[in-house]
Amino acid sequence: MILDRICLILSIIGCLNWGLVGLFSFDLVAWIFGGSGMLLSRIVYTVIALAGVWCISLLFRSEHSDHAVAVD
Repeated sequence: MILDRICLILSIIGCLNWGLVGLFSFDLVAWIFGGSGMLLSRIVYTVIALAGVWCISLLFRSEHSDHAVAVD
């Protein structure tokens, strides 16, 4: 599903940003969009957070939920 992939990519971007914050005290999103309090930065943070919440659903799906189940 395309939404799953988009959310996974956004979650990875968020993880990399948190890695930069943890290792170097550098917030890439804030740097790109003019500070962590700027509206655009807050929108990006919110979209990434929603993507992470969506990715939680990936943990509870069965492997075959996207495929037709073969009946013998």
